[in-house]
Amino acid sequence: MEQLKTIGRELAMGSQGGFGQSKEFLDLVKSIGEARSKAEEERIVLLEIETLKRRLSEPEIPKRKMKEYIIRLVYVEMLGHDGSFAYIHAVKMTHDDNLLLKRTGYLAVSLFLSDDHDLIILIVNTIQKDLKSDNYLVVCAALNAVCKLINDETVPAVLPQVVDLLAHPKEAVRKKAIMALHRFYQKSPSSVSHLVSNFRKRLCDNDPGVMGATLCPLFDLITIDVNSYKDLVVSFVSILKQVAERRLPKTYDYHQLPAPFIQIRLLKILALLGSGDKQSSEKMYMVVGDIFRKCDSTSNIGNAVLYECICCVSAIYPNPKLLEQAAQVISRFLKSDSHNLKYMGIDALGRLIKISPEIAEQHQLAVIDCLEDPDDTLKRKTFELLYKMTKSSNVEVIVDRMIDYMISINDNHYKTYIASRCVELLEQFAPSNQWFIQTMNKVFEHAGDLVNVKVAHNLMKLIAEGFGEDDDSADSQLRSSAVESYLRIIGEPKLPSVFLQVICWVLGEYGTADGKYSASYITGKLCGVAEAYSNDESVK
Repeated sequence: MEQLKTIGRELAMGSQGGFGQSKEFLDLVKSIGEARSKAEEERIVLLEIETLKRRLSEPEIPKRKMKEYIIRLVYVEMLGHDGSFAYIHAVKMTHDDNLLLKRTGYLAVSLFLSDDHDLIILIVNTIQKDLKSDNYLVVCAALNAVCKLINDETVPAVLPQVVDLLAHPKEAVRKKAIMALHRFYQKSPSSVSHLVSNFRKRLCDNDPGVMGATLCPLFDLITIDVNSYKDLVVSFVSILKQVAERRLPKTYDYHQLPAPFIQIRLLKILALLGSGDKQSSEKMYMVVGDIFRKCDSTSNIGNAVLYECICCVSAIYPNPKLLEQAAQVISRFLKSDSHNLKYMGIDALGRLIKISPEIAEQHQLAVIDCLEDPDDTLKRKTFELLYKMTKSSNVEVIVDRMIDYMISINDNHYKTYIASRCVELLEQFAPSNQWFIQTMNKVFEHAGDLVNVKVAHNLMKLIAEGFGEDDDSADSQLRSSAVESYLRIIGEPKLPSVFLQVICWVLGEYGTADGKYSASYITGKLCGVAEAYSNDESVK
C-alpha cells in the first residue's frame, strides 16, 4: 500500500521535475481514460508497447526515464497486454540503491512475476541483502516482495532473515515479517512448523497492528488443530475486552467503532476454541455479551461485528442470555429495509436454530415475508431456512408459500429443486391425507415435467403402501382422497406427462376400491385420457 501511495504521488507531480512524470506519460493516461471503445483503447496500448520497446532498446537510459517506462509498463499489463519484454528491466531496478527506484522495482516485479517465474532467481540475492538494510523502508519493500514472489524452493533462503525481523524496532517491519511468515506457512507449512511459537509471542506485541496481523496465522493454525491452542483462550478474551473498551489508539477506529476488523478476527477464533467446550466458552460469555450491548448497529461495520457475534454464539457452548441477545439482533436485521441486513438475519437465524429451534418461531412470519423480496439471492437463502424451520405445526403455511415462490420463478433447474424439497416436507409433516394429496397435485401442476420421475414413483409407492402405520383405514382414506382428487383433475387440458402417469396408475389400481365408482366409469375416464394424449407413449 505504501508503494502504491508513492506511485500515486509521483503521478500527481506531473512534469514538475525531479522524479515527476513526463507530459507524454500523462497524455497516455488521459487518452486511455478518454477512449470511447475497447478497439480505441487497444490501439493506444499497442502503440505504447511499440514505443516502450523502442525506448528500452536505447543505450544508457537515465534512471528517471527508466522508472517512468516501468510505470507505463504497469499500465500496459493492467489493461491485459503482455509486457514480458521489459520484465528484466524491472528486476534490475530492484538492485538500485535509490530508495524510490528500488521500491518501484519491487512493486513492478510483484505485479509482473509469479512465484515460479524464471526471473525470480535473479531477485533472491537482492531480497536477502535488502532484508538486512538499515533503512526500514527498504526492508518493508523487500518483505512485500517476499510475500508475493518467494516459493517453496526459495523459502529457506530468506527464512532466517525474516525470523530475525520479528524483533525489529520498527512496528511496520515486525508486522510485515509476520505476514511473510504466514505466507510461508500457506505455501509450505513444513518449512515454518518449528516457528509456530513466534506467532504466540507476537500476540503480546506492544503494537496493535503487529498483534492484529498475528491473528491471521493463528486463525489458520487453530482451524487445523484447536486443542493445541486452548491455553490461549484467556489471552484472546483479554485482547477482545481491551479492544471493546477502546483501549487501543484512536487510529484503529473505523466509523467510530474500535478496531472492528480485529474484533471480527478474534470472534472467529473464539468460535473455534469454544465449540463443544463448556469450560472455554464460559470464559467468553461476558466479553461477547458486552460487544452485543456496546456495538453500534447504525453502520455497516457495526452490523458486521454483531453478525460475527451471532456466529460465535452459535458455535460455542450454548448460553441462554447470549442466545436471547443474538435473537434481538436478528430481529433488527430481519425488520430492516436493507437487503443485505435481511440476508445476514436469515443466515444468522439459520445458524441459531441448530441449537435453539424455538427461536425460529419468533421470526417465522418475518422470514416468510422475505420470499416476497425482489432480491433473488435473499429469496433463495430464505427458502433454505424455511426448509430447516418446517415442522408439523407450520408445514401448511410454509409449503404453500414455497409453492407460490416456485410458480413465480423461471429457472427450471431451481424449480425442480424447490419441487423436490416441497415433496420431502409433505412426506414428513403432512397433517392430513387430503391436504397431502391436494398439495402434491399443486406441485405437479405447476412444476410440470420438471418434477423428478423419482418423486412420481415415490408418490405411487406411498399411495400403494400407505404411511407405514397399522391403521388400514387411514391408508384407505388416502387412496380414496387421491382417486377423488384425480377424477376432478383428469379433465383439465395439458396436464404434465409425469402427473398423468401417476393419475392413470392410481385410478387403475384404486379407482373402484371403495365401491363408489364402477369399473366402466373409471375405464371410460382412462380411455378419454389415452385419446386426448395419443401422442404420449408413456401416458398410453
